[in-house]
Amino acid sequence: MSSGFNFAETLDHAARSRGDHPALIHDGTTLSHAEFAALVRRTATVLTEDGIGRGDLVGLGMQDSIEYVALLFALARVGAITLPVDARWHEDEKRRMVEFFAPRLLFSDDPLPGIAGCPVQLADDAWKARVATASEDAPIVHAPDLGMVVSLSSGTTGRPTGPLLTHEQMYARTVSQMASLGFSCYDRFMTATPLYFGGGRAFTLSQIAIGATLILNTPPFKAQELARAVAETETTALFLVPTLLRRLLELPDPELAGFHGLRQLISSGSPLHAHEREAVRARLTPNYYEYYASTEGGGVSVLAPADQRAHPETVGRPAFRVDLQIVDDAHAPVAPGETGHVRYRGPGVAEWFFRDEDAAAKAFHDGYFYPGDLGALDAGGFLTLKGRSKDVIIRGGVNIYPPEIERIASALPAVAECCVFPVPHAAFGEEVGIAVVLRDGADATAVQTSITEECAAKLARYKLPQHFFVMDSFPKNSGGKVVKPKVMEAALKS
Repeated sequence: MSSGFNFAETLDHAARSRGDHPALIHDGTTLSHAEFAALVRRTATVLTEDGIGRGDLVGLGMQDSIEYVALLFALARVGAITLPVDARWHEDEKRRMVEFFAPRLLFSDDPLPGIAGCPVQLADDAWKARVATASEDAPIVHAPDLGMVVSLSSGTTGRPTGPLLTHEQMYARTVSQMASLGFSCYDRFMTATPLYFGGGRAFTLSQIAIGATLILNTPPFKAQELARAVAETETTALFLVPTLLRRLLELPDPELAGFHGLRQLISSGSPLHAHEREAVRARLTPNYYEYYASTEGGGVSVLAPADQRAHPETVGRPAFRVDLQIVDDAHAPVAPGETGHVRYRGPGVAEWFFRDEDAAAKAFHDGYFYPGDLGALDAGGFLTLKGRSKDVIIRGGVNIYPPEIERIASALPAVAECCVFPVPHAAFGEEVGIAVVLRDGADATAVQTSITEECAAKLARYKLPQHFFVMDSFPKNSGGKVVKPKVMEAALKS
């Protein structure tokens, strides 16, 4: 039975117990927990005055800011539901979002004249002035199974899908992060990914809720700027996507000195390869945690520093209170070591997609969420990812999993990034294609030869790449993850 807990209650507690402790730092402004809680209460008052309340769906399409974070908590306080909308989307993408979800209101930094059927509230100086003079007596809403946020996958550009997370599910994710990742109220935690991205949003909510200091470092920025910010802000814990980690590793050692004192460095979005983890531990911090998670379902597993050398090809063991299974096409668990569909459940995992029965029927079964990944669990409970269910290469009826080829190719010094995908073939159905981004000065022909030789030495011949493409860069979504279908499309057109 739901207790009627409201996630915004955590702010009132932090304001009482750690009122003078810094809560949020952004762009030269610092708010204490007492000051931030007061800002949220005033924002909630303005929302209430505008008729926003329990069950109302409200889109947040603003650039990352203190006001954005305050709205996340204020909407929760009044019982409304946050709908993340990427500020970088084109107008047509935002229009499709509005048409499908029909939010009551959409917050934006700029006017959106092409968005019909939904009022747009500008988060401008006039709005900020209203908030600044509002009272702080907006009541907090309590109700069983109260919806808090529609957790959309990052980079959605077609028909949007995502589950509705309740306040209790979001708090369960916070508790899981404390237990599995060691979150602490004494940290100065920097997040350098957009708040639209599930990891950036969830970690921001969690850090402020537990009374820590959240440093909001809004991208885009250069790797040198990030390294300088970590040192200048005395960051003790940090969340980055793999793309940023790879850029940092290209910097000379003296510019990375600020990372050496980190108590914790977390990466999520896609796994690093074993040699990349070694470089992170050696050059940035030994306290590196890899967090396998999905925006829709939350955390799945953690590869802790102590396990990375003994289990380098895995993404770790299940996170706190996560029930993880590998099943076949009939949803039956498979034996240890066998490849199948990853599924998991837990108190922080949503139970159904919001307003999308068709998508939910494909992603949920028997109370488990299926993130769309293939994997294998060993006898010790360590999970190895084998690829996405939809991008397995099937050559002559034999399954080929792109990550094992990408792991080999990415280990070559001349390869900055690589992406493996199927290429249509008349006889075999599909063959292996690989696209690479080369490091400066690398020779494409020599790299192709090296990839072929390395794969031939470590893989069955039928897994060898038959098609080789060189690209200047890979398209990525808002979370920094490579968008494989777009890489494939661009490569095949070339």
